[in-house]
Amino acid sequence: MKIKKILVSQPKPTAAKDPYFDLAEKNNLKIDFRPFIKVEGILTKDFRTQKINILDHTAVIFTSRTAIDHFFRIAEDMRVTVPDDMKYFCISEATAHYLQKYIVYRKRKIFFSTGKFSDLIEVIKKHKEEKYFVPLSDIHKQEIPDLLDKSKVDYTIGILYRTVSSDLSDISEIDYDVLVFFSPSGIASLLQNFPDFKQNDIKIASFGPATAKAVKDAGLRLDIQAPMPQAPSMTMALEQFIKKHNKESK
Repeated sequence: MKIKKILVSQPKPTAAKDPYFDLAEKNNLKIDFRPFIKVEGILTKDFRTQKINILDHTAVIFTSRTAIDHFFRIAEDMRVTVPDDMKYFCISEATAHYLQKYIVYRKRKIFFSTGKFSDLIEVIKKHKEEKYFVPLSDIHKQEIPDLLDKSKVDYTIGILYRTVSSDLSDISEIDYDVLVFFSPSGIASLLQNFPDFKQNDIKIASFGPATAKAVKDAGLRLDIQAPMPQAPSMTMALEQFIKKHNKESK
């Protein structure tokens, strides 16, 4: 059977020119997009149980725009006025610029890195005198506390938001040839929403080693994996697999 329908477990791209749209056009595919997971902010009362005082810290480490949104949401809900001399250390320049939504950017001490937390650590190590607050999701990379500990940084992690499964009850059955996943949480959502899911001829594509492991741990067959040397992106991995598969299915 040729591959004709793909479900990508992410929101539909907003850019008019997107690799998924090119993939669909070039290979005569129908590609649907549906987020299998969503982010929810924790309630203020739940944050209070963590016994964290934001004002005990002199700097904040932001690993995403989502972290920025929920940091300022919690601060507002708790009637905490973030001081003007608070320092911000951001994973990337784009994340740093997102701070303009909440603060006067040019008047604050803001530092950013290349997009890798290991590189941001090198910036943080130059400011070891700071006491850092790190707003994160309940599911986060272990690399973050590991590198902070290794660098002997004074920090507190606060869980401000969590990743939960989306409600997919409107999908009566999975009528797709390929399912594409980008996180272990996406696999968990699949099994939560479809407890009787049988893979059969459905191909599963995963991005990143953690997602690949989650597929296998769930007892599912992993057919397409990215990034790989010959396919650094998911769309490239899909295209290579589909061309080979559809050619053999003639």
